[in-house]
Amino acid sequence: MTTVELALRFEQAFRAHPSISSAPGRVNLIGEHTDYNDGFVLPCAIGFRTYVAVHARQDNKLIMCSEEFPGQFEFDVNALPAAHQSIWCDYPVGVAVALRNHGFPIPGANVMVQGEVPVGAGLSSSAALEVASALAFLGLSGGSLPLPQVAQLCQRAENEFVGARVGIMDQFVACLGKAGHALMLDCRSLAYQFVPIPAGVSIVICNTMVRHKLAGGEYNVRRAECEAGVRLLAKRIPGIAALRDVSVAQLEKYRADLPEKIYQRCEHVVWENQRVLESSKALATGDLMAVGEYMAASHRSLRDLYQVSCFELDSMVESAQGLPGFFGGRMTGGGFGGCTVNLVNTPDAAAFADRIASRYHVRTGIHPDVFVSAASDGARVTTNEAMPGRV
Repeated sequence: MTTVELALRFEQAFRAHPSISSAPGRVNLIGEHTDYNDGFVLPCAIGFRTYVAVHARQDNKLIMCSEEFPGQFEFDVNALPAAHQSIWCDYPVGVAVALRNHGFPIPGANVMVQGEVPVGAGLSSSAALEVASALAFLGLSGGSLPLPQVAQLCQRAENEFVGARVGIMDQFVACLGKAGHALMLDCRSLAYQFVPIPAGVSIVICNTMVRHKLAGGEYNVRRAECEAGVRLLAKRIPGIAALRDVSVAQLEKYRADLPEKIYQRCEHVVWENQRVLESSKALATGDLMAVGEYMAASHRSLRDLYQVSCFELDSMVESAQGLPGFFGGRMTGGGFGGCTVNLVNTPDAAAFADRIASRYHVRTGIHPDVFVSAASDGARVTTNEAMPGRV
């Protein structure tokens, strides 16, 4: 759907002309479960976006609807819920609450959401909705924030309101993604740099069709296990605040102080941070074979040490092996379903998509969705003032 089409549907529903904000989904090339450990990540924004159309009302009602999700919901802006209600609009409502707590007034408004990012596929549909909602509400209030602060506010909304203890990566790249580039982010300092993706390389995203749900589940368990590892290691390594501060040598030296499961979680994170740094260097120099090797090592670690893969994800990764034009692939996102990400020579991308889908179906009996994408730009606001027929 184009923004013009969304504006027309909004006008049909609410008899008002909206402003439209949008933000992309993301795929993480490497650096999984490192963000909430103050580590390094290498995501890029993708060509699927979530759009939020808004127009102020004259009363205090906040009315939200979407064609993708059931129900129309109504809230009083002066009495917004204090916590999630397990409905799709928890994300924009959580952002509204976070903005209000940050000092931005939230006026009454009609809100219509249109999403292209597959839900539950590990492509961060939630962050796309949060960031697009934040820009929409800021526009209504007449306020503004630097995009890195928008990302932090949206992360807090998901942590504190929705209840998923996610790191900063998803919201940050949804805000600041750049076409043709991955974004190497230091999740502690929020320092970042754009890493060009070589010309002639496509990102092929393979949806296993197994949906995952992060809030309150195994994702939070993994985070707690990492924090337990930090507490134990801090007895031996003064001054550490997160696994980001632990070297490979230190982890091995104090292995006996950690329960085996905790050690495995820490081992994944410590080595994954190294893989991100090395992959960024290799991508910048066009050494795609090296990047592919790091991606493969990342998947093995997520499968065996962090234990967030599943049969379908492993089957999709295995189905890519040996196909023409394939440089490397891995599961992407929180795990327990969702997608794999693959770097593929662009002339081979269409055939790769067909063949990996066929192989995966033979292995699992599931027909997957496969998308060929490029790294895309981050969040933006569209004003539709120049719609055809409008004066």
